[in-house]
Amino acid sequence: MSLEDLRSNLSTIDRQLVELIAERQKIVGEIGKSKRSTGTGTRDYAREKDVLDMGRAQAEAAGVDPDLVEGMLQLLIRTSLESQERDRVVAEGKGDGRRALVIGGAGKMGRWFVDFFVSQGFATTVADRGVEDGPNQFHNWTDAGVDYDVIVVAAPLAVSGRILAQLAVLKPSGLVFDIGSLKSPLIDGLQELRDAGCRVTSLHPMFGPDTRLLSGRHLIFCDVGDAHATADAKELFAPTMVEQLDMGLDDHDRLIAYVLGLSHALNIAFFTALAESGEAAPKLAKMSSTTFDSQLLVSEAVAQDNPHLYFEIQNLNKFGLGPLDALCDAARRIRETVADGDEQSFVDLMEKGRDYLAMRS
Repeated sequence: MSLEDLRSNLSTIDRQLVELIAERQKIVGEIGKSKRSTGTGTRDYAREKDVLDMGRAQAEAAGVDPDLVEGMLQLLIRTSLESQERDRVVAEGKGDGRRALVIGGAGKMGRWFVDFFVSQGFATTVADRGVEDGPNQFHNWTDAGVDYDVIVVAAPLAVSGRILAQLAVLKPSGLVFDIGSLKSPLIDGLQELRDAGCRVTSLHPMFGPDTRLLSGRHLIFCDVGDAHATADAKELFAPTMVEQLDMGLDDHDRLIAYVLGLSHALNIAFFTALAESGEAAPKLAKMSSTTFDSQLLVSEAVAQDNPHLYFEIQNLNKFGLGPLDALCDAARRIRETVADGDEQSFVDLMEKGRDYLAMRS
């Protein structure tokens, strides 16, 4: 057969693959309907394992790379879960024509919440400095009023604190919550809302604005003294597969100083050292290693994010300097062991870290 004939046959197989995927997706939709009608959870880990094991076994029997087949099946499973979760959110929508206001709704996470509320059937209004006044959107949030069933504050941290305090004066009757990465700058405003008799709680999505599937993701709920408001906020996410975590306000910021503050600082230090090394990036790319590439991938994501938000996370957290000091101390100790040729101390550091990280599994 000629090269063109071979390519034609390959194109035919590719079309068949697309048709099979489309057929699979239709069945996935029917499975989702069946799960909803019987009250069955969206995700079934045992079934996923069966599918992957079957795929690997079939690949080995057919002389195909099992990793290739498993990767393809994982992608199909993830796409199926995204579709089922989205359909469940729509089918079990909590909106039913209720009204939601997202202050900061033109920002990255603000847009995520706008889309989420729209999918649930809420009549959703955006208030943001980045939009012009128009249907369901306001440049100034105060012009939008407070007559909503849910109000989400998704503005920058320092601004969010002021907005929460202003809302306390206006006394909205609906549920109010922020989505701040820190709670220290927001505590006064949250407490003023609570003291004013408003239904208020505080959330922190531990996922980014590009997240499509909430399975395996975490959403933190910080009760500020109104258990009913926290329960109402949790109910909004009941149709999703997000893992809901309860956390106190002080515990939140202390832990976030490590989860976000330390990890951000480590990556900023990494790409700052590279940028100031004098070594050309293309040359380093040619000499890359598995560890370097993995670290570079994370650092690139950090470098592309909002530097003003990252500074707020570092600067506004009353617990923020502790992890930074620990990072500096750790770097100093590593340098000292290398400079002194102290191999045992270096080994001790790695073994201590290995033991700590083993606790996660």
